[in-house]
Amino acid sequence: MKVKATRRETVLIGEFAHRTGVSARALRHYEDQGLLEPVRDTNGYRHYDVSDVTVVEQIQAMISAGLGTTMIRRYLDCARTGVHGTSLELCPDLRSELDRIAARLARQQAAVAATRQRLAELTGTQLVTDGRADTLG
Repeated sequence: MKVKATRRETVLIGEFAHRTGVSARALRHYEDQGLLEPVRDTNGYRHYDVSDVTVVEQIQAMISAGLGTTMIRRYLDCARTGVHGTSLELCPDLRSELDRIAARLARQQAAVAATRQRLAELTGTQLVTDGRADTLG
């Protein structure tokens, strides 16, 4: 009995950009950075596997979280090999990078809170935190 090889569905860059909501330029950048690996046909056209929509969503989420393309590539390589599963927490180096980002965010939040407090003290106004007004005496 012959087993028929199934061919994965691919689309050209314009359709893939439409499906992902990401510009064709961004997709080319992701390819240049080693984040996506479209197949090229003899004419040089990029063919994206439709299952890579999930990869683009992951890339976008990680960029939004403050990760650079180098870290994103490390995560994607880790996830592709399956050695550590797909958890950001389990991939080497990523935990420390996430900790650095969290620490930087905490410092920035503390600086904003201190600035708000100081402004409130200087102006004698109410300090608004978490949607609640606190009267400064």
